[in-house]
Amino acid sequence: MTIRVLVVDDQAMVRAGFAALLGAQHDIEVVAQAEDGAQGVAMAALHRPDVVLMDVRMPVMDGLAATEQILAAQHPGDGSRPTHVLMLTTFDVDDYVYDALRLGASGFLLKDALADELVAAVRIVAAGEALLAPSVTKRLIEQFAKSRSRPAPSLERLASLTERELEVMTLVGRGMSNQEIAATLFIAEQTVKTHVSKILGKLELRDRVQAVVLAYETGLVEPGM
Repeated sequence: MTIRVLVVDDQAMVRAGFAALLGAQHDIEVVAQAEDGAQGVAMAALHRPDVVLMDVRMPVMDGLAATEQILAAQHPGDGSRPTHVLMLTTFDVDDYVYDALRLGASGFLLKDALADELVAAVRIVAAGEALLAPSVTKRLIEQFAKSRSRPAPSLERLASLTERELEVMTLVGRGMSNQEIAATLFIAEQTVKTHVSKILGKLELRDRVQAVVLAYETGLVEPGM
């Protein structure tokens, strides 16, 4: 299956470079390019790509607003393939990226990433997986959890979870992989995958990244835990 990609960046050289690199892959097709977020939203609606490479800071409409509009326009029930957004940033920790993850972006990638890393990232995100490794996710969320004002902890949003699912959610929030969670709880890794899938479904989360964000925002996990 060919992965259809939309590249959104206000720098022409960056767009051209990414498009050339990805277009050279046997399983990836760059269906369109856009120079700002507004064009990106329009191109996403027109071409319905599998992956959008989205720059964070752009004129007219920034990457955050564009990501929100693109993901809000998704219609999972119509049988179409979902569009996943991969944020591009110059900085390894970026406030806009944190907000994008909350909105449902599948992860972020530094613009100076190696060619192989970019290609691998597109394939990972197209498969419906979160790009960030658990340890990287944890570090990113912790930094912003410490620096941003947050509402008082509340577990009401998690009321639908069973006791075991709360345990799994806590460990996901701490940055553990499925293998590490399985070892900690003395259960099979496949069982962990099942729990994670149920957690995402019950809480209407797109992926593991959003689960980590929610674990911090509800107070289930605190920075440094």
